[in-house]
Amino acid sequence: CRELVDRAAHRRTDEAWLAEAWPRARVLVVDEEGRVLVTGDRAAPKLVLLPADDAPDGERLFLGVDSEAPYFAVLGPHPVVPDAHPASLFQIGAALDGYDAALLAEALGLANWVRGYRYSPLTGAPLRLRSAGWEAVAEDGSGIVWPRTNPAMIVLVHDGVAGDQGRCLLSRQAVWPPNRWSCLAGFVEPGESAEGAVHREVFEEAGVEVSDVAYFASQPWPLPASLMLGFTALGDPSRPVVVDTAELEDARWFTRAELRGLGPA
Repeated sequence: CRELVDRAAHRRTDEAWLAEAWPRARVLVVDEEGRVLVTGDRAAPKLVLLPADDAPDGERLFLGVDSEAPYFAVLGPHPVVPDAHPASLFQIGAALDGYDAALLAEALGLANWVRGYRYSPLTGAPLRLRSAGWEAVAEDGSGIVWPRTNPAMIVLVHDGVAGDQGRCLLSRQAVWPPNRWSCLAGFVEPGESAEGAVHREVFEEAGVEVSDVAYFASQPWPLPASLMLGFTALGDPSRPVVVDTAELEDARWFTRAELRGLGPA
């Protein structure tokens, strides 16, 4: 889908425009733990976007513009805002509206990169940010570093049966709360296609061979720097599930009727 905020990449190197834009900016503050301020409850959170005058000192990262204002993220401590509280992407991401979710994903992806890349991977020289946070240049002239995005896949393995008795394969980790189950997922390895990663990960983690792998959609997942590629695939519930206990606590097939009875995680 099209991004909701115009990232306006041509503005990242326009220092005069950035200086003029800052006083009228709306600012998302990202603290050291990757949290942002939100209002509302967990079911309907809303990002707190501060006027520039209320933002703390810190790295300014240009996120984009819309018809109302330019948007920046600032890396620093949260100011006191009445009725607001800090929250992580994991806590609120699924409940945000599309606009806030897009802003938060961009801000956290860039913030995680800025905080994680302080030295040149070639020489160890300190890196200096430029292009409004979208490039880092090594002080010894050894090169430029750009934000990274690591491809990962997540797949709904199902049996192709319609109705309540149709099944899908889900897994869980030992540290998760009761009743939390997830589709199988994993990183795409070097030299591997995303579809190849689907076949490999499902077999490695659950011992299930799949077919008819089909791309569905993608989602940014900046924890810390992934792009999650979603797929569907067919599997056979009559075949035994062999769980990789180094990765998972359990994996098994669920009918649609069973999942409706699980309740919230």
